[in-house]
Amino acid sequence: MEKEILLLKGNEAIAHAAVRCGCDGYFGYPITPQSEVLETLAEIKPWETTGMVVLQAESEVASINMLYGGGGTGKRVMTSSSSVGIALMQEGISYMAGAEVPGLIVNVQRGGPGLGTIQPSQSDYNQATRGGGNGDYNVIVLAPNSVQEMADFVDEGFRLAFKYRTPVMILSDGVIGQMMEKVVLPPFKPRRTEEEIARECPWAANGHGLKSRGVNVITSLELDPAEMEKKNQQLQAKYRLIADNEVRYEMVNCDDADIVIVAFGSAARISHKAMETAREQGRRVGLFRPITLWPFPTDAISALCDRVKGLLTVEINAGQMVFDVRYAAAGRVPVNHYGRLGGIVPDPDEIIAELDKFDLA
Repeated sequence: MEKEILLLKGNEAIAHAAVRCGCDGYFGYPITPQSEVLETLAEIKPWETTGMVVLQAESEVASINMLYGGGGTGKRVMTSSSSVGIALMQEGISYMAGAEVPGLIVNVQRGGPGLGTIQPSQSDYNQATRGGGNGDYNVIVLAPNSVQEMADFVDEGFRLAFKYRTPVMILSDGVIGQMMEKVVLPPFKPRRTEEEIARECPWAANGHGLKSRGVNVITSLELDPAEMEKKNQQLQAKYRLIADNEVRYEMVNCDDADIVIVAFGSAARISHKAMETAREQGRRVGLFRPITLWPFPTDAISALCDRVKGLLTVEINAGQMVFDVRYAAAGRVPVNHYGRLGGIVPDPDEIIAELDKFDLA
């Protein structure tokens, strides 16, 4: 079938894209503000058309372990939740990273800590980009800033997950999850056959044992310290490969900018308006939007510091990405932070007021 254009919420776009991208199974649990992912899948009923499994698990812990099992057999499987639920999944995500099991995890963030609020936030940045669970690991983190990117990143997330045998997270928030925009959905691609999975994922457990192609053991456990160190070194080498090849970002009006705003997700949309207004006032302001939060575009921001006079990070949190930006700047230019908390999103005028705090003399 051809591409289809619909008016959808970000959460609904995730669900439609999952069906169209050959997803084998979704395992999730309702929590505001991402419940529409599960609700939309229940409405679409893909089990009747593609055979895709859609299951409301008994908890987020059950969901992530179902993801672990499905991904371990080479299936394209995904889950979605919000902040508190993702926190419950961290043990399973660490297991998947350690066992090199691919899977797609969607986090539509809400405010915290604890139960916090059902309003939008970006306060899970540190959790997402630092692994979140125990051990030395990372997951690839994609940060959409539109409903279109919510849809686009589903297929791209699966591609990266299987290319590198790693969990991939789409880190969104309640603004993008709930807002409605026109979105071009991808054309349908069929779910892979068992033969295709066997060919593309020779590492996967298949349940056939010695009757087929031998036994594959999917585990993160290793009791020999020397072997465990070797396993960790292999993982770190993979993460370096990802960092070398998968960094993504967007730059707007940065060539002549004195100050560059660094923001991701919905904060980047608001910052884009602030940049446009500042430009109309005669200020040379640019916007740098990280699309991959891990791997982070450190080198690109470092290069910016050779020609700008300051950086302003805008985040819907108390200041998390700002530390990665300051690391990239290495003290060469001032790096300020502006954020709102409690589910309140920044206003463009507030961001413009923060630009006045830079001394450009």
